[in-house]
Formats: sequence, structure tokens, C-alpha cells
Amino acid sequence: MHTSAHTVLHDPDGLIEAGLPLDREPYESLVKVVLAWTGQDTLTTRDLEQIALQLTGHARAVAADVRRRAAQLPKDSGPRALADIILREAEGRLSVTIGGTVRCVQNRARLVRALYERLDRLEAARPQAG
Repeated sequence: MHTSAHTVLHDPDGLIEAGLPLDREPYESLVKVVLAWTGQDTLTTRDLEQIALQLTGHARAVAADVRRRAAQLPKDSGPRALADIILREAEGRLSVTIGGTVRCVQNRARLVRALYERLDRLEAARPQAG
């Protein structure tokens, strides 16, 4: 007898996720606040780790979107080549262990900002259906 109300979806290509828009505004606001920090804040190490985790998860989602958009461009295009560079950099930065420091959180915030900048440029470079 099957009693689970949950359905497991197999989506190795991320097609379901690709159709969902990123919740960009709250993360852009968070990035702006984090990058405005100038000294030691009153946040605890655990608070900083949680913010870093949020930014890391969102950076991974934006990177996936950048990867999908770049794949729609010709292999020899400049925007695609730049996206590949940003994605390699993102992989390296996301592989670094999260620390509960302002520096760590600000590095993750810079990464999210860079990924969104690349995503916007890819959107502008996308061939228009005509």
C-alpha cells in the first residue's frame, strides 16, 4: 500500500527550475546591505553563516540561469565566452568553505552581483525572435 502524498521528480537538466523566475529583488537588496557594511557589525558568527548560506544558494541558482542562457548563444560568441569565465570563477568561489565572517559574506554578495550582471548582459545579447 502506497501512503506517501509526495511525488519525486527527476529533472537532471533543471528544466522545471528553468521555467521559474528568480526572486531577484530581495537578494539584490541583501547584497546592497551586505556590501555597505564598513566595520564589525553586531551580527554573530551564526548570523553571518546563515546570510552566507542564503547568498550561496542564490548564487548557485543564478549561476544555473547564466549557464542556461549562455548555452543558447553560439559557442564562439563573446558573451558566451565571458559567461564561461564568470561561471568558472563562481565554481571556485562557491567551493570555498563558508566562514562566519563579514569578509566571507561580502565575497558571496559580490559573487551574486557579478552573476546578475552577467545574466543581464546575456539577456541583452540573446538573439531576438523575429
